[in-house]
Amino acid sequence: VTATDADEGLNGIVKYSMKKTTDVASDIFHLDSDTGAIKLLRNLDFEERDSYELEVQAHDSGALLDTAKVA
Repeated sequence: VTATDADEGLNGIVKYSMKKTTDVASDIFHLDSDTGAIKLLRNLDFEERDSYELEVQAHDSGALLDTAKVA
């Protein structure tokens, strides 16, 4: 995921986190808090579950944040 902040300097830095992470999602997916890259920690088993949904939150150094669903 990617988010941008028009502020300059430290106020323009965006960090990422997963919101409402289930134990299943945290065992399968890793979100890089600096880049927003989502990586698999293990192979997906579609017999076990046919879809996954994550809520990713982007926040700046201030109090601004936004959330997006990744399916």
